[in-house]
Amino acid sequence: MNKATYTTDVPGDRLSLLETLSSRQRPTKVMLIGGTDSGKTTLLTFLANGLIERGLRVAIVDSDVGQKGVLPPAAISLAFPEGPFSNPSELRGAAHYFIGTTSPGQYAGEMAVGVKRLVDIAIKSADIVLIDTTGFVTGPGAEMKRLKAELVRPDIVVFLEKGGELEHLRNLLAPYGEILRLPVSPKVRAYSREERREIRGKKWRAYFAASTPVDVDLREVIPGGTSLFQGRPLTPEEVELLSSAFGWLVLAGWKGGRYTVVKSDVESSPRHYDRFALHAVDFEKLSNLLVGFIDGDGLCLGVGILKWISFSARKAQVLTPLSPEEVSKAVELRFGRIRVLENGEELGLLRRDEL
Repeated sequence: MNKATYTTDVPGDRLSLLETLSSRQRPTKVMLIGGTDSGKTTLLTFLANGLIERGLRVAIVDSDVGQKGVLPPAAISLAFPEGPFSNPSELRGAAHYFIGTTSPGQYAGEMAVGVKRLVDIAIKSADIVLIDTTGFVTGPGAEMKRLKAELVRPDIVVFLEKGGELEHLRNLLAPYGEILRLPVSPKVRAYSREERREIRGKKWRAYFAASTPVDVDLREVIPGGTSLFQGRPLTPEEVELLSSAFGWLVLAGWKGGRYTVVKSDVESSPRHYDRFALHAVDFEKLSNLLVGFIDGDGLCLGVGILKWISFSARKAQVLTPLSPEEVSKAVELRFGRIRVLENGEELGLLRRDEL
């Protein structure tokens, strides 16, 4: 269920890095950076097992939300391995930070804050913190890495690259930690988009295998990550006016800085409107939407799938593996940007501004 598996059949430079980390002053923070299919998680697994064998307390911060090892998907997770492990999917998360998507290009801030929050927790009890990152290394991905490094201040930043393709990113991160370059192992293989989707599907299924529906009172658990429920409810006259003006069935709406409505199209031809004055959310986009249960510290207790919502009663039904006791600790239900079924089928990603 994970691309990376533990192996000791590694190039000599990996063994040298292991010895370097074993002798460093503690605690030490190590950030791993490389493009897609560069072997970051394989390297992390090797280093973690080797350090554990040497009696060191290791923490893993898994921020590769697109190909997560430590469940749940679409969140950054912290794990403390208690012994040898074959791949990160065997590890149980100790803390999580909700991102809500497997494609975090529009969530650079949340990605950086999440890594920082979990590293701060890890460093209190770990000798070495290993930070896995996404393969998103150009454009917004480069800025995301810079934000992470600026906040975390890693002691070592390990770059996995085939040639000099990450030179710009290395120069960008050089002020924030010692830079170490390693060549991509010739044993690393590329995975197709379909293979990646299949791997994610297995992880979704594993996470939601023992799920049950829970009712959430949105008057007590605040909806977050969305413009829904912000402002006063629309009057019946406003609902009727908007419905007739745009050919919608307006299911709910609010007036704050602008009008926000949840709608279903009645007419086949969409009508244009000023998006600065009106924000329209398609009702179907809320179906099977990933949501996160957030505690009073801003950390994620676990995730769920939104199955039903009543706007008038402000109640929602969410499918989740969390126990009622765990759900009772949530103060916020944060809306994500991916729709997924409990059988692992992904129904699609949403843009940040769609909700």
